[in-house]
Amino acid sequence: IARVSFVRVKYLFLTWLTVLVGSWVLYVQYSAYTELCRGHECRNAICDNYRKGIIDGSACSSLCDKDTLYMSRCFDVGSPLCTPGVTHYELGEEPEPRRESPRVRQAHQRHIVEKFREMVFNHLKSKLGEQANLAGLVGQILSVADGNKDGRVSLPEARSTWALLQMDEVLLGLLLQDRGHTPRLLGYCGDLYMTERVPYGPLYGLSLPWPLAGWVPSGVQRTVDQWFTPSWPRKAKISMGLLELVEDVFHGTYGSFLICDFAAAHFGYTDRHELRLTNARAVVPEAAFRRAMRARTCEADGDCVYGVDCHTSCDVAEKRCRGEPLRPNLAKACGTLKDYLLRGAPSGLREELERQLYACMALRGNAGQMNMEHSLILNNLKALLWRQISHTKDS
Repeated sequence: IARVSFVRVKYLFLTWLTVLVGSWVLYVQYSAYTELCRGHECRNAICDNYRKGIIDGSACSSLCDKDTLYMSRCFDVGSPLCTPGVTHYELGEEPEPRRESPRVRQAHQRHIVEKFREMVFNHLKSKLGEQANLAGLVGQILSVADGNKDGRVSLPEARSTWALLQMDEVLLGLLLQDRGHTPRLLGYCGDLYMTERVPYGPLYGLSLPWPLAGWVPSGVQRTVDQWFTPSWPRKAKISMGLLELVEDVFHGTYGSFLICDFAAAHFGYTDRHELRLTNARAVVPEAAFRRAMRARTCEADGDCVYGVDCHTSCDVAEKRCRGEPLRPNLAKACGTLKDYLLRGAPSGLREELERQLYACMALRGNAGQMNMEHSLILNNLKALLWRQISHTKDS
């Protein structure tokens, strides 16, 4: 009888837990659907602005004319495009003249492009600081702005691109796209944009529902997370992708960048086990970071935190945060990869891999000969992983 009662209680508990989790999921999905801008409403607003000639872009025709793109939800919840008739990216120009002579029309077009080029240049300068190759980046953005690839940037295309550039994740995604670190931009219409799908994410682990996440101890969560990972050689290849991302944002083509949140949820990988940064909001230009921190008042070091993982120290005498980051990207990346790489590592490699990972995690931003030490540890770690997988199909 006692055994029967125990089984009943067990099944009652499991039933109650299933109902609780199911109800929570339904509530979240329903609230998200009702509170966010519904997909068809947002599509109607965007297409209304497109048909009025206010905006244009490489995805507008597919979204509004051909109906080959389907939106289940707005990509940008706060987008004014979800409110019909609202524009938030005017360039200070009147609509293009349509009944003027070709010479006047060409002159007007040149004026639009030159003004837009100047606006983009100044915007990039404010975000990235003084960079010698900003002109090349402006040219890259103008190429993206030419959505229909007719060799010219129209006023509606310029408006859409200007709206996109106001979103830091789009700009940073474009900066890192050439090296394959971020999902490729496939198209845009207004400030709605589409990127290639990243089939696997997060980097590791499971995203537990909120009620369960609060009950599972963090140590147990970390252990369980490592169960849901690829084979070790594939993990090594994915990890090399993260190390290459760190290498490319450290004194990269357009300056240095800090990754201020190395949570696994911000990374994914492709079918070929190539890493992708899926949330570029975690990246900030180092020049912008330093300006923001120096402007912040503080009483202790705990007041000098940017995002999740970017810390500086507090100058107690001045009551201002210092601008120097305490830990470089590489140290934080190695902290993220430690459990990921050590679990299932080949026995002959584990000791050396662990030693190098801990040396990497000990890096500090204000250490002497930082650049040399950073490069040495990074190259040693990449070489160690490459030796293990270079002869396998995963390489």
